[in-house]
Amino acid sequence: MTTEEFKVSGGDVVNTIKKIIAEGNARRIIIKKEDGTTIVEFPLTVGAIGALLAPILAAVGAIAVLVASCTIVVEKREKSEGDIQA
Repeated sequence: MTTEEFKVSGGDVVNTIKKIIAEGNARRIIIKKEDGTTIVEFPLTVGAIGALLAPILAAVGAIAVLVASCTIVVEKREKSEGDIQA
């Protein structure tokens, strides 16, 4: 598993999360405060779309109001030999 980190301002949190979900290879999203304290973690299941993501995005929107800036940590699944390269 690999991880990627994004430092974003509160207003950009929701848009960044939407982009990460759209990529489709994220397994877990973790939002941390500037001091490194984890605010929330969201596991993402394969095929989670539409109505299943609405509660996650609503929670992320509420968090964005509370923080000036934060770090988004994305755990991604590693590509296996069977994955198709685009």
